[in-house]
Amino acid sequence: MGPASDAAAWLYSEFARMHVLESEYFVQNSSFLHMRKVVADPAVKQKFEADLGRAKQLADAMLARSPEDPNALLAAILCTGLRSDYLAMIDKRYLAALAEVKAGTAVAQRALAAHPDLYDAYLAIGEENYLLSQKAAPVRWFLHMGGAQTDKQVGLENLRLTAEKGRYFAPFAKLLLAVADLRDNRVASARQRLAWLVAAFPQNGLYRSELAKL
Repeated sequence: MGPASDAAAWLYSEFARMHVLESEYFVQNSSFLHMRKVVADPAVKQKFEADLGRAKQLADAMLARSPEDPNALLAAILCTGLRSDYLAMIDKRYLAALAEVKAGTAVAQRALAAHPDLYDAYLAIGEENYLLSQKAAPVRWFLHMGGAQTDKQVGLENLRLTAEKGRYFAPFAKLLLAVADLRDNRVASARQRLAWLVAAFPQNGLYRSELAKL
């Protein structure tokens, strides 16, 4: 989980530099698709990939010895999620990103089969179901035929489990739920979730600016 978390730090600092984390890009699908193109920093990408590789190496070695090790499974889930985020938001390679999302969900299901109380693992299932449920009906049908999970309510229920009981990923789950609130015009609920994030992470300027918008 150490190098996987370092990879997350590299990626999200890059997202912050690119100014692509603002809520308006995620509340409307058209805004996301027309998000401004910013050139990625090759040095950051190199460090990101190095940490991902190290995390995968350690996780694979642990899983070879202990196939149900919870930390190794969580690291594998985090790595697929981070790679998916890079592919989608920086490289704009959406099909490749979808493949990583599906791989992460498979690992999450494997983790939960062994550890039903590993609440962080519910994030991957929730994220896939909720995000893909926002596509148009023909696209959801196509994704479903390809093995993707596209159930909005299943997605929200899984995100809530991580938000309420997760150890590592609870703040991220709360952030996704705030986005879901905004997409459904539940501004008061979104404000409440963002207020919690501001209180928990007072040095995070993005949370404060997003709360101020509401």
